[in-house]
Amino acid sequence: MSFSPHDITKPILSQQWRNLTFLHWRINTADAASLMPAGVEPDEFDGSSWVGLVPFSLRNTRFGPSPALPFFGTFHETNVRLYAKDADGRRGVVFLSLEAERLAAVIGAQTAFGLPYVWSRMRVRRTGGTIVYTSRRHTTPRGEVDSAVSVRPGARIEHPDALADFLTARWALFSRHLGRTLYLPNSHQPWALHEAELLDFSDTLLTRAGLPGVANRMPDSVLFAPGVDAVFGAPQTLRPLRPR
Repeated sequence: MSFSPHDITKPILSQQWRNLTFLHWRINTADAASLMPAGVEPDEFDGSSWVGLVPFSLRNTRFGPSPALPFFGTFHETNVRLYAKDADGRRGVVFLSLEAERLAAVIGAQTAFGLPYVWSRMRVRRTGGTIVYTSRRHTTPRGEVDSAVSVRPGARIEHPDALADFLTARWALFSRHLGRTLYLPNSHQPWALHEAELLDFSDTLLTRAGLPGVANRMPDSVLFAPGVDAVFGAPQTLRPLRPR
């Protein structure tokens, strides 16, 4: 697996990411391009763009050298993300939506970085060898869910292939905020990826994010990771893409 190219000695943000499931679909590059912020373009693998749906648990958020937030910094999250690169060829993710349980975290991330967080109810349950993630926005009627994923993690993948590395080894995010596109670098140890069997799946988040029809078919890649500890460096403003 790839290692982060960033040496972040003074992180502005630290988090622990746990019990992540990566569901990915091939999509048309033109569809991905229409959802990108200014200054970045779709990053392709094997001639395709990709969209990911990633539910997980986030723990012990810290800002700078401060202690971990005891309540507001720990919650479940589901994100919908695309893969992009900037004019310098740096790769990262573009989030189309991020479901989160903590309203303070939603408001803070929207305000600081322009990230499209949505206040939602999420549950992550582990029973035996099965993990079930459910997410429902506060605007969604009771009794309905916006996303439900059930997986059974399997054996560790000792030598992940190039596609797994492309989809998971992402060392930055791009976000449009206050009229400019930000590049926010991150660093963490390489993923310990596992095979995973998708047992059950239903979702409306991909359609709401601007990609109708994707959730009607099974994902092209299903992976699981127990987790990593991540840090983020200070954001940078992107320069425009060069004309082709």
